[in-house]
Amino acid sequence: MKIIGLDIGTKRIGVAKADSTTRIAMPVGYLEVDGSEWQKIARIANLNNTNWFVLGLPRSNEGNETKQTLYVRAFAKDLLQKIPNAKIRFQDESLTSVEAEKRLKARKKPYQKGDIDAEAASIILQDFLEGFKESATSLSKNLSRQREREERVSPVTLAHWDANHQKQTGTNEAFPRKMVSQTTLQTIHENVKVVGKKESDKVKMSAMKTKHKIKKWPIFLVLALIVGGAIGGFFVVQKIREHNAEERRKEYARQEAEMKAEVFSFTIRPGETIYDVKKALQKEGYSDEDIDNAFVYDYDFDFLKKRPAGASLEGYLYGETYEFYKGVPIEDILTKYLEGMSRVISENNLEARYAEKGLSLFEGITLASIVQKESPAGEQATVAQVFLSRLGYGWKLGSDVTVSYAIDAIDPNRTVYQDNAAALAIDSCYNTRLYTGLPCGPIANPNLESLLAVANPSDTSYLYFLTGDDGLMYYSYTESEHNQNAALHCQSLCNISL
Repeated sequence: MKIIGLDIGTKRIGVAKADSTTRIAMPVGYLEVDGSEWQKIARIANLNNTNWFVLGLPRSNEGNETKQTLYVRAFAKDLLQKIPNAKIRFQDESLTSVEAEKRLKARKKPYQKGDIDAEAASIILQDFLEGFKESATSLSKNLSRQREREERVSPVTLAHWDANHQKQTGTNEAFPRKMVSQTTLQTIHENVKVVGKKESDKVKMSAMKTKHKIKKWPIFLVLALIVGGAIGGFFVVQKIREHNAEERRKEYARQEAEMKAEVFSFTIRPGETIYDVKKALQKEGYSDEDIDNAFVYDYDFDFLKKRPAGASLEGYLYGETYEFYKGVPIEDILTKYLEGMSRVISENNLEARYAEKGLSLFEGITLASIVQKESPAGEQATVAQVFLSRLGYGWKLGSDVTVSYAIDAIDPNRTVYQDNAAALAIDSCYNTRLYTGLPCGPIANPNLESLLAVANPSDTSYLYFLTGDDGLMYYSYTESEHNQNAALHCQSLCNISL
């Protein structure tokens, strides 16, 4: 999971980022506070596919909140309004800018004030990551300490333990030094039974010898163990530090390369088709093979599983502009637009609302795509009403845009279908001039207005419409009224080639 760190100032905002798995914060840059910072923060979040933010919360040297603290809290509230799904965490900080400048000076490279803010953001984020790691491991550390306390064995206990073991085995071997709990040791000790004075004296003599040894040797042994352990521990710690340093260097190099990577904007507009999207991907340098493979990839979205077998992604790439790193897999690009459609479907409860109109989700999106191509802005709800009424009466939709889609699929250059008469006679499940009901799938990517229009059409009862040469919509109830509107308002547009 990626996390964005922010050092909030009244003039600039320092930005850093980190991956929760590597736990290494890296400065990204800074933003000027000029009103555009919200859009830029959202852009950074989109590029890193995250909605997690850590904000530095300034405090005085005494740990009290200041005016700047209140400013940051207000900023956080605004951030939640601008990015409603943002997840915000605060990290207490004090004098991070001073520490950031020290670090930059130590690197002996030129830097600007904005670089200090970015470095401060990385310090804030790193502190958060370290604190998060510490809190997650504190319980296991406490349990380990408790076990260590239980497993400590006194020298006297060991002497008795050795004596009893030697008596039972008839050897001079010490009892095996297994780490067992103090309770277990106490049980073993209590169960030692010495029979007869002679055996008792042997045990005592053995214990006394051990006691004398304890007086003479423990200091030397303890010192040797401490020194040896310290030396060994030193080398172990050094190896760990070297390993961690190497990991950090690799991560820094990777993230620096990532930050320098070229970014490109990619737009899918409402009303565009898969054919249009593929051409746009070709312009970005993707091969035809990679493009074709991406469009038949099995994307894991519930709403896609409700399509008929063999249905394409047509109509499901919700129109929007996103930014991607150069060379990102096409599957990642398409996933972003599918996520947009998933969000729109869920937030507007489209599946249930389409069901109220007697339509499945697939059928509702199909009709919305036709509305998208047929309607100018503001007319979607009325056009949707016309089509829904025609479906209710069992009439043909009679939509020319579905015919155009059918021809585009097999004859985009119109080498065969050169006139409208031939076009309107094309034998295709998309030809709603020839067949009743909906076409066999969406014909474009509908926008939100068109999707909602099918769910909530206008409260009218028209059965015909056309777009006049003046760009206005003309509706009618009967075919004769429709023909009259065509004669009065559609001399050229109604005769345009499909």
